[in-house]
Amino acid sequence: MPIDSPMLWTTPAHSRRAFLGLGAGIAAAAAAAPGAASAASKGSEPPLRFGVIADCQYADKPDGPVRLYRLSLEKLKEAVGTLNEADLRFAFHLGDFVDEFPASFDAVMPIWEQLRMAKYQVLGNHDFQMPREQLLTTMNMSASYYDFRRNGWRFIVVDTNDISTYGNPQGSANYALAEKMRADLVAAGKPNGQSWNGGVGAEQLAWIEQTLEHARSHGEKVVLSAHHPVFPLNEHNAYNDSELVDLVTSYDNVVAWFNGHNHAGNYGFTGGTHFVNFKGMVDTKITSYATVQAHDDHLVIEGFGREPNRIVPVGAPAYEV
Repeated sequence: MPIDSPMLWTTPAHSRRAFLGLGAGIAAAAAAAPGAASAASKGSEPPLRFGVIADCQYADKPDGPVRLYRLSLEKLKEAVGTLNEADLRFAFHLGDFVDEFPASFDAVMPIWEQLRMAKYQVLGNHDFQMPREQLLTTMNMSASYYDFRRNGWRFIVVDTNDISTYGNPQGSANYALAEKMRADLVAAGKPNGQSWNGGVGAEQLAWIEQTLEHARSHGEKVVLSAHHPVFPLNEHNAYNDSELVDLVTSYDNVVAWFNGHNHAGNYGFTGGTHFVNFKGMVDTKITSYATVQAHDDHLVIEGFGREPNRIVPVGAPAYEV
C-alpha cells in the first residue's frame, strides 16, 4: 500500500500554521470558491466548523516500519489542544482509535475527553478489542451508527464494520455473511477482499436511505462519516462499496463521504459527491488532523501536519490549496 515517507514530527507551535484562522493562501482560495461572495453579502452568520482526526491507532508496543504507535498519544494531545483553541461545534474521530489491547483505551479516552465540544466516534476495525456492546460503552457511544443535525447540515455516521469477521462473534449470521462477501470479492479479483475490511448490512442500509430521505425532505445537506472508504476502488474499501456509492450519489443533497482506514489518504469525486479519505495520525513522525468549515455551497478543509488543505465545492471537484 502507498506510504508517506517518514518525516520529523512537527511540534504544536509549528503545526498550528495560522492558528486556525486559515493561512493567507487557503483564505484567498476560500474567498474565490463558488458562492463565497454571495454568502459574504448575506451577512454575518459564521460557517459551521468542526474537527476531524483519523486513525490515532495508539498501542503501547514497538513501532512498525512506519506506524509509530506510542507517539500517537502526543499527537492526539496536540490535536486536542489545537481544536480546543478554535471555534468548533464538534469533532469526529474516524475510527481505529487504538491499534491493539483493551488497555489502550485507558490511555486515549482521557485525552479525547479533554475536547471542550461535542465529540463523535466512528468505529474502526482495530477498535474491536472487546465485544461490540462493551466497546460501545468504553467509547461512550450509544450506537454504532447514528445521525445528528447542525446548522442545516445532517451528519450520518456509518458503521462499515457491521458485516465483518472481527466485529461479530464466530458462528453469527453477520460473521458468515462477511466471509461470503470477502470470498466473492476475492473470486472477482477485487482488491478489497481483505480481512481488515467490512461492510454495511441490509438493516443499516435501509436506515441510511430513510435518513437521507428525511434530510432531503427537510432541505438539509449531508456529510456521511465512516471508517472505510467506498470510492475510488482501493484495497481498503468496504465490501459493498459500489452499493454504498450508488445509494449516496442518488441523493443530490449528499455533499461528502469522510473516512479514514487508508492511512495514506485519498480523494475521489463521482455522482456529485466528494469522497475524502483523511490521512492516518499514527503514520510517520508528522501528525495529521484537520478542521472543516461548512459553507452553503462549499467546504474548506484546513489540514494540519501532513493533511492537505482542500476547497470542496458543492457539486464540483475539490482542489488542494
